[in-house]
Amino acid sequence: MNRYQFLAVLFLVSTFGFINIASAQTDIVEGKDYIVLAKSQPTEDSANIEVLEFFWYGCPHCYSLHPHLKTWLMNIPGDVSFRYVPAILRANWATAAKIYYAIEAMAQADTLNDKIYDAIHRDKIDLHNESVLFDWIEKQGIDREKFESAYNSFTVQNQVAKSTQMTRQYQLNGVPALVINGKFLTSGSMGATPQDTIKTLERLIEKARTE
Repeated sequence: MNRYQFLAVLFLVSTFGFINIASAQTDIVEGKDYIVLAKSQPTEDSANIEVLEFFWYGCPHCYSLHPHLKTWLMNIPGDVSFRYVPAILRANWATAAKIYYAIEAMAQADTLNDKIYDAIHRDKIDLHNESVLFDWIEKQGIDREKFESAYNSFTVQNQVAKSTQMTRQYQLNGVPALVINGKFLTSGSMGATPQDTIKTLERLIEKARTE
């Protein structure tokens, strides 16, 4: 082997060694960064990789993750679908679920999601109190009677019941929780920062593609 061949081999070894080190640094670890659900759940969108965010408006960690998730959604991959699912880990979380499904039914979720989070966490408004909630909704320029009708509708009640069932099926013990393709779950408690949670989400989407 002459000098040039030796240098070429040395370059390849060092390059691939660096790539392997970099890859190892970004690998996610089962049990630390994510878990595999004991029982995979069916997805609504079989044509794409489905991402669900289980959340509760009253959760400060959901509030912290929300803007980062919104930014990620601005460039969501073409083969990925996304859906918000209000979790119901306790009976008093049902009110927040009803709020979400009511504004979704009125096609106001994109407009009001941020405002609801801010009202609860920044402005300290008790939106779990229905009289306060209905007054606040009216101040946002939303028809109060239409909102109350949606909020108390049979459709919303059914959706809340489904959320309760899904919270059990996905074996949730906290929020925010992101479920990828009905199989992989990562949560805010598994990442040091919201940015870490988003990075893990992206790696799990890659993992779902390969599988």
